[in-house]
Amino acid sequence: MRTQTSKFLLTISSVLALIVIFAFAVPQQKVGSAWETPAKYKAMKNPIAGDKASINVGKSLYMKHCASCHGKKGLGDGTKSKSLKTFPGDFSTPEFKKTADGVLFYRLSIGRDEMPAYDKKIGDEEDRWALVNYMKSL
Repeated sequence: MRTQTSKFLLTISSVLALIVIFAFAVPQQKVGSAWETPAKYKAMKNPIAGDKASINVGKSLYMKHCASCHGKKGLGDGTKSKSLKTFPGDFSTPEFKKTADGVLFYRLSIGRDEMPAYDKKIGDEEDRWALVNYMKSL
């Protein structure tokens, strides 16, 4: 009986030790701080209709520039996401869906921290608006 109890305690101790090791060894992603968006972008309306053509353009751009971090479905689970210090965000949440198009346009245009600015990489504003339309469709 004593041997079984000793084995059980040893097993429990080993499992707890592994949990502690992994908790401190695996870097945890933080949630990014709130974005400060200029008022003009908060009020800005998307000039591009969110139709099928626009969404297809946005999807093409998204797969090329965004999916590696944000994931193919916008869940923040792209192939590069685990190497980021900050969680890239989940575009499927109700909070994201409520975000004004102008705010998203601003964020993807200027970037910050690990999020690159796309005002030069995607120079055509209409394309960036199409990207907003696609992101909202996820």
